Amino acid sequence: MIRIIIIFFCCLFSISSKAQIYFPQNNTAVWDTISPLSLNWCQDKIDSLYSFLDDNNTKSFILLKDGKIVLEQYFNGHTDTSSWYWASAGKTLTSFLVGMAQEENYLEITDPTSNYLGYGWTDSDSIQEQGITVWNQLTMTTGLNDTVLDPNCTIDTCLEYLSNPGTRWAYHNSPYTLLRPVLENATGLGMNLYCYQKILSPIGMEGLFLYTGFDNIFYSTSRSMARFGLLILNNGIWDGNQIMSDTNYFNQMLSTSQAFNESYGYLWWLNGKSSYKLPGSQYVFNNNLIPNAPNDLVAALGKNGQIINIVPSDNLVWIRMGNNPDNSLIPNNFNIEVWDYINDLTCGTLAVEGSNDKVVRKLIKVIDVVGRVAAEQKNTLLFYIYDDGTVEKRIVIE
Repeated sequence: MIRIIIIFFCCLFSISSKAQIYFPQNNTAVWDTISPLSLNWCQDKIDSLYSFLDDNNTKSFILLKDGKIVLEQYFNGHTDTSSWYWASAGKTLTSFLVGMAQEENYLEITDPTSNYLGYGWTDSDSIQEQGITVWNQLTMTTGLNDTVLDPNCTIDTCLEYLSNPGTRWAYHNSPYTLLRPVLENATGLGMNLYCYQKILSPIGMEGLFLYTGFDNIFYSTSRSMARFGLLILNNGIWDGNQIMSDTNYFNQMLSTSQAFNESYGYLWWLNGKSSYKLPGSQYVFNNNLIPNAPNDLVAALGKNGQIINIVPSDNLVWIRMGNNPDNSLIPNNFNIEVWDYINDLTCGTLAVEGSNDKVVRKLIKVIDVVGRVAAEQKNTLLFYIYDDGTVEKRIVIE
């Protein structure tokens, strides 16, 4: 048999690899997959990622490319039907619900919170309290004292005035938690019913908000968490169904919301900014939040490593659930370490002979003529994309 490889070198030739996003159907366990080999990911490197996750108390890990499952692994008895808590990653669900309530004219985020909680919900005087808006709750800028003995306490005596609203960013759970009664009083519906109507049912999620002490915590399966990430990746649209129509709110939700922490939107964490603050501190880090991840990444981050990472430029979503990997409220260092493993998944290098030099390139992906990720096929034109920006058009003829 004669095997001929025809290669057309295309230096600095740009091809869009943005594929159409796949959506799993509701009420079924069926979810299409992509082979890691089609992305040129090595099994030994995948195994190293899984070992790292297992060593760091992970319960589940799912990675989606173009909406399809590339990696899905469960640890320590956890399964695809097991429920787990989102911790502060669930704040992003609340943010989405506030946007839906505004879209349906139940509230305006510029409204004083007192419109929905009544007067006296804080320990501030009436003028100070009236200055706090729903927007301040979404952006962590209420000005309430986050250094009180119990920053999760939502009783009025725990909510002390510290600074004027909108003049300081501080990660403070209590004002966030009070978004639940804000939503319930604005809509006239319980938060779980409203969440079911606006998010869970339309996109096939399962889950429930439950009070744990003062905290309002969401619980779901890992695949439900991945579904929500996929909804955000596709700009609030699920399989052609516009879940959130208010594009202004959606874009603001995932953009810098105030001047004090560039890396914070409406309860979402943002990468690619020049600085960030973390919970429990006013120290400013002059760097990207996740320096080894794409700049357009947005993230839901929760205590003990509950994570949703969304990368629009790569049509990528990955989620992690589990126990504590690093003793932090927001598992940023752990997130960075996971990205180290993800960035190293690609296997193989190609030596290209020049007149005098040998340049080593790494293959990033293989796509077909319409930009879909593809495995190598005979008698088919494919595009091989390398990390130095070059692209080969290749046909293997047999």
